[in-house]
Amino acid sequence: MILAQWHGKPQNSDSFVEFCGYDRKPITLSPGMSITLPIVFRPSEKREYEDSICFVKAEGEFSVTLLAVLPRFHLSFPAALQLPVCAVHSVTETTFLVRNVGDLFTTFAWKTPSPFCMIPDRGMLNPGAEFIVKVVFQPKVAGVHDGAATCWFGDQEKQKRVIQLKAMAKYPYLRVHMTGEEYEGVQPGKFQNVLCFGSVPVGTTVEKCVEIFNLSVVDAPCRIKQAKDPLLHAYVFSCDVSHGIVPAKGKLVLHIQFQPQVVGEHSTAYFTITSAGCLPETVLKVVGSCKGPLVSLDQHSVDFEWINLGESLMQTLKISNISDVPAYYQFDIDCKGSVFSLDRPCGVLEGTTTLTLKVTFRPTHPMTYHRRVVCLVHHQEPMYVDFFGTCHSGTAKPTTLQASHLSSYRTNMVRGLTFYPPDILSVMLKDGKLQMDGKGALMLPPEISQDKPPKEYFEPNSMTEYFYNGVSSDLDLFPTHVSVSPREYDFGCCVPPHRAEPLPLCVTNHTKGNIIVAWTPRHGSAFLVHPEICDIPPLKSSAFRVLFKPTQINSLYAAELEGFAFYKVMRHYTNVENDATICPSWCLTVKLRAHTYEADREHFIPQYILDVPKTFPPVVPDTNTYCSMLLLNTSTSLMTFSVNQTACPSVLVKPSSGHIIPGGHQIFFLSTHPVNTVPQQHILPLQLNSYPGYTKAQAWTFTPDEETKYLLRAVVFVRWKIPEPVSPKSVCYTLRVVGEGALGTIRAQKRYLHLGNVLVGDLQSCSIVLLNDGICSLNYILSVEQLVTGPCDPEEARSDPLALELDHSRGTILARSKAFVGITVRPARRVHYTWSIKYALCTPTATDHVSTKEEQQPLCCIIATGIYPTLCITDACSAGSANNISKLHLWRLFSLDTLNEYLERDPTPGELTYRVPTRHSTCLIPPVYTPLLLDFNFGSAPVGSEPALVMLLLENKGVMPVDWAFLFPSDQKMDLELWAEDIEFSPQELHQMRIQDNQLFSVSPKSGTLLAGQEKSVQLSHRHDFIGTDRLPVLLKVSYGHEILLTFIGVTVEHDQRYVHFASTKHLFTPIAIGGSRPPTQIYELYNGGSMPVMFEVQLDNLMKIQEENFQHPVFVCLTPRGEIPPGKTGHIEWVFSPLEAKTYSVDVPIHILGGESTLITFQGVGYNPNAVGEATTSSKALSPSIFPGSNKLIVSGQVATLSHHRICFGNIPDCTKASRLVFLNNISESKAVVFAWQISPCKDKKVLQIAPESGVVQPGESIACFITLGPTGNPSLCSTDLVCEVYIQESLIQYERDLQEWQKEKERQTVEFTIAEKDLGTKSKPVSPAVRLLDSAETENLPESSAVIRKYKTLPPIKSHPKPSQPSGPLERRLLLGKDTSRVWVKPEHPKPTLLHLDVSARSHAIEDFLRNFALEFPKYFLSRPFSAQPSESEFVDWSRYRDRMDMEPRRMSLAAASKQELQMVTDILTGVIRGLLENAQFHDAVRRSQDHPIPYFSQFRSAKSAELRNRRQCSTIPSRASTSSDLYLEKNGEKKEMSQENSPSDLLQSWEIFHHKQLSERKEMISRQPAVGNLVELVLENTLQNIVIEASRGEVVLTARPRVIALPPSPSRR
Repeated sequence: MILAQWHGKPQNSDSFVEFCGYDRKPITLSPGMSITLPIVFRPSEKREYEDSICFVKAEGEFSVTLLAVLPRFHLSFPAALQLPVCAVHSVTETTFLVRNVGDLFTTFAWKTPSPFCMIPDRGMLNPGAEFIVKVVFQPKVAGVHDGAATCWFGDQEKQKRVIQLKAMAKYPYLRVHMTGEEYEGVQPGKFQNVLCFGSVPVGTTVEKCVEIFNLSVVDAPCRIKQAKDPLLHAYVFSCDVSHGIVPAKGKLVLHIQFQPQVVGEHSTAYFTITSAGCLPETVLKVVGSCKGPLVSLDQHSVDFEWINLGESLMQTLKISNISDVPAYYQFDIDCKGSVFSLDRPCGVLEGTTTLTLKVTFRPTHPMTYHRRVVCLVHHQEPMYVDFFGTCHSGTAKPTTLQASHLSSYRTNMVRGLTFYPPDILSVMLKDGKLQMDGKGALMLPPEISQDKPPKEYFEPNSMTEYFYNGVSSDLDLFPTHVSVSPREYDFGCCVPPHRAEPLPLCVTNHTKGNIIVAWTPRHGSAFLVHPEICDIPPLKSSAFRVLFKPTQINSLYAAELEGFAFYKVMRHYTNVENDATICPSWCLTVKLRAHTYEADREHFIPQYILDVPKTFPPVVPDTNTYCSMLLLNTSTSLMTFSVNQTACPSVLVKPSSGHIIPGGHQIFFLSTHPVNTVPQQHILPLQLNSYPGYTKAQAWTFTPDEETKYLLRAVVFVRWKIPEPVSPKSVCYTLRVVGEGALGTIRAQKRYLHLGNVLVGDLQSCSIVLLNDGICSLNYILSVEQLVTGPCDPEEARSDPLALELDHSRGTILARSKAFVGITVRPARRVHYTWSIKYALCTPTATDHVSTKEEQQPLCCIIATGIYPTLCITDACSAGSANNISKLHLWRLFSLDTLNEYLERDPTPGELTYRVPTRHSTCLIPPVYTPLLLDFNFGSAPVGSEPALVMLLLENKGVMPVDWAFLFPSDQKMDLELWAEDIEFSPQELHQMRIQDNQLFSVSPKSGTLLAGQEKSVQLSHRHDFIGTDRLPVLLKVSYGHEILLTFIGVTVEHDQRYVHFASTKHLFTPIAIGGSRPPTQIYELYNGGSMPVMFEVQLDNLMKIQEENFQHPVFVCLTPRGEIPPGKTGHIEWVFSPLEAKTYSVDVPIHILGGESTLITFQGVGYNPNAVGEATTSSKALSPSIFPGSNKLIVSGQVATLSHHRICFGNIPDCTKASRLVFLNNISESKAVVFAWQISPCKDKKVLQIAPESGVVQPGESIACFITLGPTGNPSLCSTDLVCEVYIQESLIQYERDLQEWQKEKERQTVEFTIAEKDLGTKSKPVSPAVRLLDSAETENLPESSAVIRKYKTLPPIKSHPKPSQPSGPLERRLLLGKDTSRVWVKPEHPKPTLLHLDVSARSHAIEDFLRNFALEFPKYFLSRPFSAQPSESEFVDWSRYRDRMDMEPRRMSLAAASKQELQMVTDILTGVIRGLLENAQFHDAVRRSQDHPIPYFSQFRSAKSAELRNRRQCSTIPSRASTSSDLYLEKNGEKKEMSQENSPSDLLQSWEIFHHKQLSERKEMISRQPAVGNLVELVLENTLQNIVIEASRGEVVLTARPRVIALPPSPSRR
């Protein structure tokens, strides 16, 4: 072949270059030959090149293509793929091969359409490598699915290839079928979906099978899931399969188990069988019920009647189980240490069987025995049976206890009567304070119980009675009569020869009678009680000792001590008068345990079976729920158990400790109280034969650093330490420790908890709820900060211990749960407490609180207030022989101010020795534990007088109830046997015995209870039956509070004895400021307590000594050194205390009683510096201007009227003014009118005090206003007056007047009438005197009937005078009087005795200059009355001159005192007028301030009354002369005098006269208006106006609080 022409260079590219060696000549190729043309490729950039070379030959031309390509990516896999058939929402899969046929390493990624999925969906392949890819088909809908999956591969420029995926999806169809039915021929509608287990015994497991059929042509994966109940943690139904695949046209077998836990509970559960994709679910309903034992006793009590000491008696008790479920039963009694024992106290009672138990009664002491024993049954509520019997001995024969006695006792118990012994109840029954109901039980009378129906006893729920019996919990369903503490005790390790410390056992008697406690001896026991028998007084405690004396080492010891307490009076049946008062004995039990294991010997490992429920039965919130637990001892040794209640306080377990004999069992009951529907998990530690030091424990600490999960695997190897030669192999345990770190916080359910008022020294418990909302358990440490506010010393309060105690200061709160922290508050003071509780999170190994103090967070705040029972005396009044004593004087006699001050204080520790009234003394004079002593002075009265009555009003101003009692010495003495009484008595004891035996002092009521805000009146009385002074110490006891010793003092004098009763031998004057010119007059009161007038005289010798020691200044001045006091009245001695220095003055002054005894009285006065102290402050303290309202609740018998106020205090007033106060006299009777009359005893008071009206009549139910006006006193003084209002019933006065008139008429008739008694009227006889005639007429009454018939007329009985009330007859004389024939004596009618109402009026008057200096702001409130009398008042000058003359004052020192009365009058008139005029005229004050150049104004006050009258007369006489000479008047103008013409016209003269007369009239009116009489008249008019308005308002005629009326007047005519 010849190539004639060819292109030597590529045509399209410069990258391909031809070598030039061939020169492009034609090339000839012979057949079979070849030639090689070299071509060079030189690329200029990275890309693919393509070119061609053209060859020409004869036949034509052809070209050769030149290609230059890069390395490439290429994957190889099938173009299409078919997948198997799949169920909807199921999964099917297949695989295919992907190969890299390219030149480069490549990555690939699949983009697959749903419902297909590639696994893996991405990857990498080397050149020539291959990879298997899985295609997953998960359809969601049925049908044919076709999709294209794209594979992207390459580097920067992605390439793709597509594979076509095809698959088909179908729906599955599942049905449920119960075991036992054939599948063949079963249609879908015939399948069953309810599985019934029926009634299954508690604690057993029953299994049934269920088949799931798949009726479709595809395999159906499914899940079997039980429906969750958020309120349940444990499920009684379970399934062994949770998921599986049901083959096409096949079945799957499920095994369902039912294990019920709660007897009587019907359980229902739902299992959902769900195929893939949650298609229509198949629901399987599972139902079943739980049955348990039904155990009952054939009788509720076993009566052993009575047996002799040393004998025994056996009775039978049948226990039956009517259910087919076996029952575990146990009688909670230690038969080895009890007087009652059973042959089989615990065991298993098979189904539908009856067991006869033998109960044996072996008494150890002569007494009544009663024990209420509980029979515990697993999975059933407990049952109770009463064992009771009576033991007699040769000397002691108590009343035989019967079943009816128990019934009456329980009824009496709920009525609160069993705390009194039978003897007291019998006395109360006789006295009518108790009655018997129709059932033979005791009850209060209707008048005492306020017609409330008596309480009845209802049998409580057995579970409630079991838990709340006061033994295993602090709550008690019924009141505790006798308690023992502790109830359980562990001696710990006691290896002989070391002896264990004796256990102090405290038994407390809560009753009000003496009891005997007898312990049942345990022969051969290691536990002994000493003493075995002991008496305990009422409300007291006694100590016993429990000794532990083991006999073997390396052993466990456990036992239950049994004791019985009964009233001492029940030792013999003769002491019990009524069967309704019989009280059975109370059983006391104490559980003890100990062990004697040596240090190198460990306890044996307990072998047991524990049947415990997983959950409590569900209940509604805030309700108790219960369950039982069974612990079987399968070993051959004794086993002890103990439950740590503090570790899980939310669950109450009973019993919490004890022992189980070999082969025996113990039944527990658990109780909890859920407060909401949030599930809670309780972990309850149960300790078996394990003691500290023998338990090997490991503490693991988990301290995460961040919020993440941690996992740890640990291996534990255990090898038993057994002395036998062949030891078992060691055991390996693998622990998988998982922890998660999380942040946690604790919060309190209530941030603020207010406990209110808590009694000081008392305990109040509550709990705070801590919430952990996190996902992990939190260990916390609590701390408490205390803040005290109130009236206390801050330093002392700061040193007080914390008054709040936490049950535990550290603990753990589980995740999403709560914990209860018990709080006990015990205030130590009467202050306000605030406790801030803070918490800190810590690790379990933290041991100190200081390390976490900086991390503490506030948790909650608790507030409480410590209080004492408060009591005060708010009012007092007197009656009887003490009715003349004023209320103010009575207040001093009984020291009520001091008593109230004592009651306001905090009690001392000595006062709280006995918190409640109790009999604690064995002596007639009980010991005194209180430092607070007071006198209750009843005053004095003649012998035979009516008793002195004093009414006190007690009020509880606190917030808690107050129990109070007046305890006489006999109320504090314990009842002793006759042989124990002391027959030798001291004079003081004999004196008190005489007072108490004759009931000279009495208090009614002696005790009571006051609720908050309540009031109660108490009547105290003293009888005047024996001459002398009676003293009796009476203890005022406030329960849990004060204890004040009151000495009751009463004096009884003879009829003719002159006696002045001094309440105290010391008197303190009101403090007086030094430097004053006119000190006030003060009063010292003397009370005449006898029946004779008393003359007194004050010896002034010591006053002269005080005057000489003070530079002849009269410090103490007695203005009335002599005087007379009527019987039963109060006399006043006026004193002036004038101090020179700011100090305390004291003087002893004898006061002589004419015909009586003298008494030395110490008078004291305090002078103070007004500049340092302030006289206004001191005067305000001494006398505050207020009105003290009285209480109308203190009403004595027969009182028909009351005063609105019992005390009026005018306060500080000027001595020249008057003041008024208003008092209402109320007639509290609804049908009787009363007559009243006011009395003012001292003559001086009648001049100063005025009462309007002084007497009058008040209709039933109405009131009358009485105005008390205090006039000018003239001298500064301290006024204190007792106003007495005598009140009579108007009917009694009218009847008295009638009777008196009839008596006087009869008296006049008998004086002129005579009786002719001679038979022979014709004979002369000697005249008979009227007196003889009266006597003869009286004697003829004793003639025989034949002689008396002759008389046609008979006179009325002779008139005799009534015995004087001042000489009352004694008891013997009164009996003799009653024996006489008084029907023939017409006694003169007695005047009705009035009811005396006392009104204490007090005031302090000051001189004007002193009042302005100290009370300037109060001065405008008073009107200054100005009666300028011609003669000075006697009280103003006579007294001062008298005592100055008496004390011989030096003339050079007291020049004014030497002046005459006229001189003093002149000086007083001038100074008084000047000062009063200047003080009252406000224009004068303004003029002085404006300018001092103006003329001095002239006031009429500068003139005396006489000079003013004389001037008026002169003016009147000069008016005509001035009128007549009016024409001669000169007028001055421009400095020139011009004489008026006398020839003026008459009209001008008349006009001048009118002007002059009008001017003179204005001046006279102004002069008259400034006269004191005008001011007094205006003041009187205003005063009467206001009084009339008040009286009309009190009658309802005027409503002062009504809104004012607005009267619209018609428009004025001038405005139109």
